[in-house]
Amino acid sequence: MKHLFSKLIFIMSFFLLAGCKKKENVEFIAAKVPQNSIEYASGLSIVKHEGYSVVRVSNPWPEANKNFTYILKEKDAEVPDSLQDYTTIKVPLESLVVTSTTNIPFLEMLDVEGKLTGFPHTDYISSKKTRALIDKGEVKNVGQNEKLNIEQLIDLAPDLIVTFGVDNNNPMLENLKKSGLNVLIQADWMEQSPLGKAEWIKLYGALFGKEDKAKELFDKIVTSYNQALKLVAQKPVISTVLYGSMYEDVWYVAKGNSWVAQFMKDARANYLWSDLKGTGSKGLSYEKVLDIAQKANVWIVSGSFTTLDELQKANPHYNEFDAFKNKTVYCLETKLGATGGTVYYELSPSRPDLVLKDYIKIFHPDLLPGYEFTFALKLN
Repeated sequence: MKHLFSKLIFIMSFFLLAGCKKKENVEFIAAKVPQNSIEYASGLSIVKHEGYSVVRVSNPWPEANKNFTYILKEKDAEVPDSLQDYTTIKVPLESLVVTSTTNIPFLEMLDVEGKLTGFPHTDYISSKKTRALIDKGEVKNVGQNEKLNIEQLIDLAPDLIVTFGVDNNNPMLENLKKSGLNVLIQADWMEQSPLGKAEWIKLYGALFGKEDKAKELFDKIVTSYNQALKLVAQKPVISTVLYGSMYEDVWYVAKGNSWVAQFMKDARANYLWSDLKGTGSKGLSYEKVLDIAQKANVWIVSGSFTTLDELQKANPHYNEFDAFKNKTVYCLETKLGATGGTVYYELSPSRPDLVLKDYIKIFHPDLLPGYEFTFALKLN
């Protein structure tokens, strides 16, 4: 009996040790398997391997019928044969052309704005730092988004052109590729999560060999955003919000799953079209908007208005809204760069924490008593 008991102990110990060994092996293997470094962005995946990264861009435009895969290859790296059919981009980049102002803050945050050699319609860029490069002639104007100057781009010979598509018919993209230019499609503008948009900085980190710096910067933005969320977490919703303004004969309101609506939800406000399903915006008549939002106590107006007088001159009927009468109208698109570019359009996607704090200051001013708006202006 004693020998039988000893044998049972030995067998149990063997299986226990084997189980621990197996668990250690599984954890070791899992740690070695390359992981997607993207947490919030729905349209981006970056998987780092030894000497190269696999970047996948999905949902690049509304109702897209294709996705894109790119291989970012470091010097002397070996890329598996199974990936040879994808576009290969040598990194780190030495020169770059981008086509959206939302990319400019990413470059500046990573201290690589000096690698920018071209941009379409450079007047749209607001940042003083990059405008200085434009003024020195170091960043060339390469046309317009839909009509890029291909001959000029061939002369510039950038390592990469980062651009975007608007639908499944993009002849400009095909023309760029036929000209032998490296092109990468970016889809940050399709993200509806505030932090998802900002996380595209990691793409630029991968392109310039600054993955750690990009992660550090993004983590700080996440922390700042979450701290702002905590400020209002227990606060009652006291503001009902009207959004937008008339464009010709149509009033466009942000849909309930849009980037704009998410900010208002996170800032603990009652956005009056939060139940309107979908992303983007919906066009309504003035009468329909007045019927729903006449009593709203805050109005976030779209456009570059700076005073209530300007607003009323645009449409005399605006004074029918309570928010106009009570002077609780705010505009986030007022601040302009030296050549007319809108600061909000350029900076807000990369700094959602600052946008959220502006909204909190509007809806719950007591929570941020010493805070000064980054984008917003109260119209008087």
